[in-house]
Amino acid sequence: MAKHIFITGGVVSGLGKGITGSSLGVLLKNSGLKIFMQKFDPYLNIDPGTINPIEHGEVYVTDDGGETDLDLGHYERFIDVNLSKNSSTSAGRIYYEALEKERNGKYGGKTVQVIPHITEEIKQRIYKAELESQADVIITEVGGTVGDIESQPFLEALRQVRMERGKDNVMFVHVALLPYLKVSGEFKTKPIQHSVKELLNLGIQPDVIIARSEMEFDQKLKDKISLLCSIPVENVIECPDSDSIYKVPLVIEKWNLHKIAAEQLKLKLDNTNLEDWKKLVSNIEESKDVLTVHIVGKYVELSDAYLSVMESLKFAGYEIKKKIKFNWVNARKLTRENLESELSGAKGILVPGGFGEDGVEGKILAAEFARVNNIPYLGICLGMQIACIEFARNVLNLKDAHTTEINPNTKNPIIDIMEGKNTENIGGTLRLGRYVTSLKSGTLASELYNGDTAIERHRHRYEFNNDFRKIFEENGMVFSGIYTEKDLVEIIEYPKNEFFIAAQYHPEFTSRPNKPNPLFMGFVNAINKR
Repeated sequence: MAKHIFITGGVVSGLGKGITGSSLGVLLKNSGLKIFMQKFDPYLNIDPGTINPIEHGEVYVTDDGGETDLDLGHYERFIDVNLSKNSSTSAGRIYYEALEKERNGKYGGKTVQVIPHITEEIKQRIYKAELESQADVIITEVGGTVGDIESQPFLEALRQVRMERGKDNVMFVHVALLPYLKVSGEFKTKPIQHSVKELLNLGIQPDVIIARSEMEFDQKLKDKISLLCSIPVENVIECPDSDSIYKVPLVIEKWNLHKIAAEQLKLKLDNTNLEDWKKLVSNIEESKDVLTVHIVGKYVELSDAYLSVMESLKFAGYEIKKKIKFNWVNARKLTRENLESELSGAKGILVPGGFGEDGVEGKILAAEFARVNNIPYLGICLGMQIACIEFARNVLNLKDAHTTEINPNTKNPIIDIMEGKNTENIGGTLRLGRYVTSLKSGTLASELYNGDTAIERHRHRYEFNNDFRKIFEENGMVFSGIYTEKDLVEIIEYPKNEFFIAAQYHPEFTSRPNKPNPLFMGFVNAINKR
């Protein structure tokens, strides 16, 4: 039976519950325990797959094809454990499954209510994670903020888990804001007090409070929070703002959060080994020289839409002690007239994934600019498809070349719908999850991966049309990665350029702080070389 740590948030959202949970996971894992993480989100979408990235940030894809919340990316990058679709659960999925049971008569004619039926569905998710993961500790983040109507069924379910399992097996960590008022020059504990009061009204007494603040604070404030929130003073953990989220594990190690958890949950810890993590932080601090990457995307209003891409670039930079700077280019506003001014001086151009017509022509112009001017280029998912369209239009002279996603009537459908797929249902109908790519020997791809296979995660519906493969190859394009089971193109590269490569999959989902994905590492090295 696993031990459970539940992470809740108070006062405002965006305080870093996911980073807190992930950082605690790092400490426990590096103390010899097996860790699993999951996220409960209060929104009513079945999953984030159909939510606009500008609304909610990127959709993170797991090995088994789950379209999940971006916080799972933080979990995987920190604890270096491949999670599953069951690690991300929305209120919408909970209600959907409960109503399916009601329609199928599974409740035996009973009146279906939030308590006990919805809370039981939530609890079963928690207990199912125990069986699936066989973890020593399961860390669960509850999305939203205490006091939100949408979160109440989840918090009630967690209260019941504590009742059923006891305090020796269940721990509550509450992350709340400790604001500093510059006008009076003092911290204010009242917001933390009120958020803890909200938890108490729901029957939950937090065991630990993570006080998120702009700066460090003194012992008197800890004593005050301890007294007014009824927790031991050593369980009040200060966590001031940091210039890197990867420093947070070392911050909470300083305050012994992992040892506090171990004492309450009766866990046996080995000596905590954070040498790799300290090396990462050292590399971050030593990364002074800047490398600039031009990212040409359609969701540039919210950088979280490309969170895993950004982190993957940073990891590659840290490996060579370079700081990566992002130059955002709005693909929707990129035209032939402003192309030179927007991309002149670019040392590396990355075109990430996306859906829909907006920005596609701008991305095609960016791919052309990179190819013609021999600028290192990395294309991801749609970024590969538009590189193929650009090549067809400007090298093969197939002027109406396009993807049938946008122009179903094109005479040269370079990118076409996957066999057996349809466009009627959007959610959960893409090619999702982990697939094995076979790499052609002697290519850039095989050199970067240092082998003959790449195992990466996918999220798309359209593929390169093999009818055009021969003419592409005759004109210099190399198809260096193939999903052999269905003969699908996974990687293209253009050897005439110093570095021009694009993948149908999403390499950003397998990049880790101390293990950058090979495509990102190669891309950053190519920029550095220039």
